[in-house]
Amino acid sequence: MARYIFITGGVVSSLGKGLMAASLAALLQARGYKVRIRKFDPYLNVDPGTMSPYQHGEVYVTDDGAETDLDLGHYERFTGVPSRQSDNVTSGRIYQQIIAKERRGDFLGATVQVIPHVTDAIKAFALADTEDLDFVLCEIGGTVGDIESLPFIEAIRQLRNDIGAENVCFVHVTLIPFIAAAGELKTKPTQHSVRELTSLGIQPQVLVCRCEKPVPDSDRAKIALFCNVRKEAVIPALDAKSIYAVPLQYHAEGLDREVLRAFGIDAKDSPNLSRWTDIVDRLENPEGEVTIGVVGKYVGLQDAYKSLHEALVHGGIANRVKVNVKWLDAELFEGEGAEPQLLEPMHGILVPGGFGERGSEGKIASVAFARERGVPFFGICLGMQMACIEGARNLSGIKGASTTEFGPTDEPVVGLITEWMSEEGLQKREVGGDLGGTMRLGAFPAKLGANSVVGSVYGATDISERHRHRYEVNIHYKDALEKGGLVFSGMSPDGELPEIVERPEHPWFIGVQFHPELKSKPFDPHPLFASFIAAALKQSRLV
Repeated sequence: MARYIFITGGVVSSLGKGLMAASLAALLQARGYKVRIRKFDPYLNVDPGTMSPYQHGEVYVTDDGAETDLDLGHYERFTGVPSRQSDNVTSGRIYQQIIAKERRGDFLGATVQVIPHVTDAIKAFALADTEDLDFVLCEIGGTVGDIESLPFIEAIRQLRNDIGAENVCFVHVTLIPFIAAAGELKTKPTQHSVRELTSLGIQPQVLVCRCEKPVPDSDRAKIALFCNVRKEAVIPALDAKSIYAVPLQYHAEGLDREVLRAFGIDAKDSPNLSRWTDIVDRLENPEGEVTIGVVGKYVGLQDAYKSLHEALVHGGIANRVKVNVKWLDAELFEGEGAEPQLLEPMHGILVPGGFGERGSEGKIASVAFARERGVPFFGICLGMQMACIEGARNLSGIKGASTTEFGPTDEPVVGLITEWMSEEGLQKREVGGDLGGTMRLGAFPAKLGANSVVGSVYGATDISERHRHRYEVNIHYKDALEKGGLVFSGMSPDGELPEIVERPEHPWFIGVQFHPELKSKPFDPHPLFASFIAAALKQSRLV
């Protein structure tokens, strides 16, 4: 039977519970254990798919087509274990399932209540699909004391009794603030947070304390005394130079050792951390640097492009170079006040995915700049569509080229797809359907041209990548676009859906309909990002 590690947070949000969970899982992996990480989100949305990136950051997509919290991206990047639909649940989904059962009469007329019906559903989610695992790490979103988190806290309290105390460890992440005026770290917020948690029936065995300065032994002893834990189980968590240094930092503070001790497991043997020491060495000792301009719509909140940023870092790791990412609002390149000179210092230009018309003309202008100046260009999802529209307008003579996403057009180079083939068979969507049900989501195969640039990048002709989009490049414009030099080098297996376009005569110009950033990892950089950064490095030596 799998052992469970439940991770809660207190004092304030954004303390890094997801990163801590991912780091702990990586440390357990390094000791030879099989792990899986799950996320409980207390909000009432069924999933993050229809939420603005400004509200909740990036929507992370799994192979099986789930739209999930961005923390699942951390989980995959640190463990290499592909996340699934069953690894993220929200209060909205829990209540949706319970209400559907009540409407069907599954409760046989019983009064439906938070306890036991909601807590039972949460426990069932936590326990499902855990065969052959050594540890399941479950992160509870929000902070202790939030009203919406209470059913989840109660559910994990019950689970400890259900599966046995010896199979459960509670880890609580808190804050030790530094008060500059007093020149002191203050432990009271942590004490109060743990007291709140214990009042709900949960006594944490390990405390992870975020702090700006090293925690003196006397403060660790004070926290241990008031919070009823061992001093060694009070783990300081200072800011790290890179998120990929965090597993090494937590190991040095004894996090994995204390968690194993809570399960009565001897942790004498040292974990194999060579993977992480190599990554940190490459990050801290680069042999060059490049500057990548990301021309996007949500650049005011970097969490909106979290996986993209990390994939660029991974490309730097692959080439042992530092990647400086410049976030550029696409609207800067539109209209009379356009500022194309902002793109001059860039060694590579990337136009990412997004939804809606705002900034689209600026993205098209950025594509034209990269094409005309010979600057390495990478278009992802909407970025590929903008590359096709730019090529249609400027090289194929289709001046009115546009996308139906932005309104009616006589030249729909990009249009809404309502049917496609998947492993489950023909998939259909209604034009006016719910936003959460109209997208092509999850992993789909593609076939690459044998002599294509992307074929050499991947070293393969058959690939599988993750999608999240409603609109596709219109295959009926393929001949016109190829006459303008834009080669369709990757297609769906049935030859109906364009997956990749490229300009073979350009130093590096590739657009992809999918999201390759979702599968990139620091120890296994995605080949497209590794190749893009290599091209940017070459560009940096030319200017």
